[in-house]
Amino acid sequence: MRRALEAAYATPPRAYHNAGHVNQLLRHFHEVQEGPGWHAPAPVWLALLYHDAVYGPGRSDNEARSAVLAREHIARWLPTTDIDADRVAGLVELTARHGRIEPGELGEDAAAQDARHFLDCDMAVLGAPPDEFAAYDRGIAAEYRGHVPAWLYRLNRKRFLKTLLQQPRLYLSDFFHQRLDAQARINLRRAVTHKQ
Repeated sequence: MRRALEAAYATPPRAYHNAGHVNQLLRHFHEVQEGPGWHAPAPVWLALLYHDAVYGPGRSDNEARSAVLAREHIARWLPTTDIDADRVAGLVELTARHGRIEPGELGEDAAAQDARHFLDCDMAVLGAPPDEFAAYDRGIAAEYRGHVPAWLYRLNRKRFLKTLLQQPRLYLSDFFHQRLDAQARINLRRAVTHKQ
């Protein structure tokens, strides 16, 4: 399973959506575990591992294809566990809606709390220290190079970042919101200003 997952993240070669990104998310997973905690950590952990396993810059089906791969791998390598493959796939598919999910939209039960923390782990890079955010921004640009004309990438990226800035909350959970929102807005404003 590990080798197959590593191969998935290496194909095609990626500047940001790679194994390093997954390792960052796993650090945030442990922060949540030590803070508010996870209600059902196993499906979240697997969703973090698989959420970008299939990735092509600009494709609209990355998350759906990653969810399919997660289901296949769970069936193949974890068939005797009680892992809910539907829950893992559902979390992976949620990442397609980053920035467009309202805090109350997911509900208030334990699964919804885990989903909010899961999504915030993936968006935590927005509130990273400035140099780490800049590396993320460069990595995304590098992944789109050769797939989208540079002028179109800059236009769409600026539009996306502005849309994020207009959100009343960047993070769905209080745990991430309180720690990262202010820095994320500084990073986003700086990035928008430099995307000319």
